[in-house]
Formats: sequence, structure tokens, C-alpha cells
Amino acid sequence: MKKTSISPPYSPELQNHLIGKHLLAFEIPFSQEILTEHLKNGYVSETCGVQSGNGSYHCVRCGNKDQTLFYTFPCKICNQDCTYCRSCIMMGRVSECAKLYRWTGPGIQYTIPDNVMRWTGTLSAGQQNASDCVVEAVNGKDEFLVWAVCGAGKTEVLFPAIEAALLAGKRICLATPRTDVVLELSPRLKKAFPAIEVTTLHAGSENRHGFSPLTVSTTHQLFRFIEAFDVIIVDEVDAFPYSMDDSLHYAVNKSKKVSAATIYLTATPSKSMRRLYRSGKLKAVIIPARYHRQPIPVPEMKWSGNWQKLFLQQKIPSKINAWVSEHLNQNIPFLLFFPSIRVMEQVLPLFQRLSPELSIVHSRHPDRKEKVMALRNGLVPGLLTTTILERGVTIERLEVAVIGAEHEVFSDSALVQIAGRVGRSFANPSGTVTFFHYGKSEAMAEAVRHIQMMNKNAMKRGLLDE
Repeated sequence: MKKTSISPPYSPELQNHLIGKHLLAFEIPFSQEILTEHLKNGYVSETCGVQSGNGSYHCVRCGNKDQTLFYTFPCKICNQDCTYCRSCIMMGRVSECAKLYRWTGPGIQYTIPDNVMRWTGTLSAGQQNASDCVVEAVNGKDEFLVWAVCGAGKTEVLFPAIEAALLAGKRICLATPRTDVVLELSPRLKKAFPAIEVTTLHAGSENRHGFSPLTVSTTHQLFRFIEAFDVIIVDEVDAFPYSMDDSLHYAVNKSKKVSAATIYLTATPSKSMRRLYRSGKLKAVIIPARYHRQPIPVPEMKWSGNWQKLFLQQKIPSKINAWVSEHLNQNIPFLLFFPSIRVMEQVLPLFQRLSPELSIVHSRHPDRKEKVMALRNGLVPGLLTTTILERGVTIERLEVAVIGAEHEVFSDSALVQIAGRVGRSFANPSGTVTFFHYGKSEAMAEAVRHIQMMNKNAMKRGLLDE
């Protein structure tokens, strides 16, 4: 990709670093003298990160207006009482005297090659219909929902739309709430679009401030952007923390241009999204079938007794024990989902009596990516996990079980996503999903109804093989 820009008096390096961003001074590797010069010449603007009015504060970076999340302290920089935002403190302190800088000079011009997309796969009938709809959506400025079952191949559905947007000179961001999903999507996009630079942004990424026409990012990283993207695609829009955090919605809206198209992707849209769709206020396309034209495995509910009490007695419920033993004997890889880290860590020694190679994965585990890779490569027989692996995991022949499926942590959407880990490939399109419980919950029943509804919809539309 060839970039061209107008010659100085402005710095192309500063332009490249700052364009479309809202950054604090410490995030900009240029001297204050250079910033001052660009401010004077109108290439850069600045604004106070925390602003006040009518006795209340507002954070410009994250949109926080909760007054309990602001703190006033004697500041050594401005030598007076100064208020900062605690909501986004993990990204560097934004205060009344801390400036946010943005580029207001000329834009970057670049050339996109005609053969920018190198993906040569084919789409199923359901995928092709959805892809055509997304291509149309990226050429507009409205919101659009892609409601696709787990394993529908929605990433491939996006490729033609990303290609169309790139060739139209648009800058695109594919955002998702979880770092794991960013790390899974980034190499696939780089392989599909090798002729351009693809920027990958998450908490651990090294280069966060380069310019590229295609960005893959966690939604948290979007706090640093402002009016940067012509198209923004939010994958897993129902996932925590995006679904529960209004500041992340603010970050998405702040990062896109006024004329931008917004595409939402999910297998389990929220009730509010479904209402908007059914009322005609949100346009959408539904992909009710997986790309391999086989139905989603319907979960089986199995009563396992008072599993918590039995675990405290250092016993594995008999039905769970039998399930794990069978999968170990048949060499079938599996995930066992638990409602909490505490319970999972307590029972790990019990399950290791069945196989010493069993291990655990959770959000605070430093080696979780390596452990998932070990399961994928057949180096371990199974993993005990929390809902951290409910999304973004594809493993051949995988089967899953949920321990204590009635627990409140397992929402209907979480259970649908967990079930969606099974049967994701052409070679192994089937498998089992088991909900072990001590009393059925409404979320469990709703998850089963949701999967059955999608399978029925797919069958009616001729998207499943007989």
C-alpha cells in the first residue's frame, strides 16, 4: 500500500501517529515544541480531557458522567485542585489539566490495489445472501445487524464487504469486546488482505498508533480514536463487557465518522435488538444455518443432583463422572464449563484423578492461549473452563458439558454460545452438548428453544442437507 501526503511544514510522522486519534501527551512520541508548532499552524487541536459544567464533570475520552467516578486532588502539574476520571484510568490519567490532542490537518491519501482481497473460498447460499446485504450496508450510513448462528462462517461473510469498502477508499475497524477474539481474527484478516497493512489493537499490543486502512481492535482500545472510521463492525456485540458497559458504546460511536456505517454481528442478539429488528427500526439479515449445512447440536439436559454439595464432599456427581470418563476413553476432546473460578479450582484435583493431564482455563490464567492450543493439538484430553471460552474457540471433534447449567452466570446467550463450540467443521459437523443441572432454569430452556428455532428456520429455507 503506497501512502502519499502533502509536504511539510507539518510532520508526516506526527500525522501518521495522531490522525483519527484522541491521545494524551505521553502517548505521542514527539516533543512539546513540535506539538506547539502544529497547534499554532492549525494541524493539531487540543481539548481538556475532563470538563465541567453546572457543577458536574464529563470525561471527553470515555464519556463518563458518573460523578462517583471522578476524584479531585491537589495536582502538581497545574498547582491547584484538579479532577480526573477514574473510569478510564487504566489507559492513562485524564484530568482537567491533561490535554487530549487530535490531528486536524490534511488526511492521509493511499492507494488500494485492485486485487486487495486474496481469499479464494466460496460462500454457502445463506452466507452469500448475508454477504450481499453487508456489502450494501457498508455503502450506507445506517446500523445493520447480522444475526448468524455460531459456526455460520460470519468472518468470511464480511470479506466481500471489507473489500468493497477498501476499494471505495473507506477506513474500516473490526472491533470485538474480547482480546481472545481479536487474536483469532487478526491473522485471518491479514491472510485474506495481505496487500495492505492490518493493525491489531489490544491491551498487550506493541504498536498502537500507526495508521492503516483496516484495524482489528478490542472495543476498549476505541477510547483512543475519534471520527476515524468510515465503517465499524462490532463482532460479538452481545458479549461482556460491551453488552453491560455504556462507555464502550460511547467509544464505538466516538471512533466512527458521522457518515459511517455500523455493522453488528452476533449469534444471540439482545432482547432490545430483537425488538428493534421486529419493529423494522433495525435492518438485519439472518443466517440460521452453518456453512457446512448441518444443524446445530441441540443440548441435552441431564439432572446431576446437588453438584455443589457433592463437590464439597470431594465427590464428582456420577453422571458427570461417567460423561468425562467416556470422553477420556474415546479420546474425544472436551470442555467442561463451570460457573466460577473458585468452584473450578476446588474440584480440579477430583477430575485429575480421572486424568492427571486435565487442566483449567480462566480469565486470569496467564497461559490460557497455550492451554487452548494444547487441546487443539491433542496434547491434553480436555479443559475445565469458565465462560471465558464460550466464544472464539474452534476445535475439531470438540464436545462440551456445562456443570451447574442452572447457575445465574449461564444466561441463555452464554449457553447458546457454549453449544456453538460443537460441530463447527465439515469433517466433524456433529457432537454432543450436555447441560448438567440441579433444576432446569428458564435460561436453559430458552437456549434450547433458540437453537431449535434456528435449525427449523434453516430447514424451511432449504439451508440444511437432508
